[in-house]
Amino acid sequence: VQLQACGGGLVQAGGSLRLSCAASGRTFSNYAMGWFRQAPGKEREFVAGISRSGGSTNYADSVKARFTISRDNAKNTVYLQMNSLKPEDTAVYYCAAVFTFPSDSNRFRAPNEYTWWGQGTLVTVSS
Repeated sequence: VQLQACGGGLVQAGGSLRLSCAASGRTFSNYAMGWFRQAPGKEREFVAGISRSGGSTNYADSVKARFTISRDNAKNTVYLQMNSLKPEDTAVYYCAAVFTFPSDSNRFRAPNEYTWWGQGTLVTVSS
């Protein structure tokens, strides 16, 4: 599956952004999706994940109650709504996919559990 992320940009602390990741090439609803981020000099870290149906989600503690992951299987797109942004949210954000059909599992939090990756979109939060 090919993934194309977009929606990054420069925003002030406290602001919001919505990232989108469009998928093509395979049946989108067969894949659990995740968002990761990587700040300069740091490891890539899990941000949020969603099961293939959208019925379950999970979040890193650092973004809980601020970020919301969702998906529209009719549009082959996964979203990450980011509110109350902080300077420490500054990173390149990546979407990723893992084939899970028929399971609706949402247990995937490690980068090496995902098979396909988008190219990344930069989010910069100024203080």
